[in-house]
Amino acid sequence: MRASTLPIHRYRAAPAGLMTRRQLRAVGLRPGGHDPVGEIRWRRGRRTAYLYDVALAAPVRPMTPGRARALAAAMLARRTCPDCRRDAGYVIPTSLGCCWPCSSGEALAA
Repeated sequence: MRASTLPIHRYRAAPAGLMTRRQLRAVGLRPGGHDPVGEIRWRRGRRTAYLYDVALAAPVRPMTPGRARALAAAMLARRTCPDCRRDAGYVIPTSLGCCWPCSSGEALAA
């Protein structure tokens, strides 16, 4: 376990005005480049979440058409089987490296 210079709070005991990254995102904010101001630890110190000051948080940047195209292209690449070059309709598991039919040999029989 590493030593931290940030104040540590127990689970569900964070002071008002501090939120985790996920909590900030849920209300449309982001840390905005600011460092965390505290930590929450639970499960006997095995789990940690950083806390950010809401007053320093910035609004989430809007999705631009270019970012939307780039995200769509990246997701299509994750769904495209490298063997049969078809859109599998789901993200290809990295453990298999190809779609389910190609991994089981069904594509060869067809």
